[in-house]
Amino acid sequence: MSDDWDTVTKIGSKSGGGAAQRETIVRGKAALNAAQRSGAIVATEKKFTAGNASNKSASSEGQRLTKVDRSDDIVAPQKLDTKIAEAIKNRRAQEGFKLTQAQLAQKVNAQANDIKLLESGTAIKNQALLNKVARVLKISPKTGEPLADRH
Repeated sequence: MSDDWDTVTKIGSKSGGGAAQRETIVRGKAALNAAQRSGAIVATEKKFTAGNASNKSASSEGQRLTKVDRSDDIVAPQKLDTKIAEAIKNRRAQEGFKLTQAQLAQKVNAQANDIKLLESGTAIKNQALLNKVARVLKISPKTGEPLADRH
C-alpha cells in the first residue's frame, strides 16, 4: 500500500452478480497482502479531491460527478442560475442593446429557442452559449453583472 494520499486501494469488484465479492477499501498493509494472496481483484483509484480542498466549487462538481457515476438512475443535469437568466433578459431589453431574442440568437449563432430557454432559467447549463451571450451583452457569465467598458 502506498503512502500516496491522493489514491485509494480497493479490493473486490463492482460486478452485479449475486455471488460476487463486495468492493471494500483497504485499511492496512496486512489486508492488502491477504487480498493479493487470495487472488482477489485489487485496484487503485485516484480520488477526486484530496484533503482540505481550497476550491469548493471544483470540489462540489467532483462530488456531483461521483454521484452521477455511482447512480443507477437518471440524475438531473444542472440548470442555469435564475439570477443570470434575469440578468440576460434585463440587459437585452436595456437602451444600449434593445435586441430581440431572435437578433441575439443570430449574433451568438444559436437558435432563438435556446435564448428563450436561457432567459426563462429552464435551460440546461451550456457554458459555451452562456459565454457567447455574455460577451455580446457585456455581462459576467458567472454573476450576470454588467461589465465595465474597456477602452
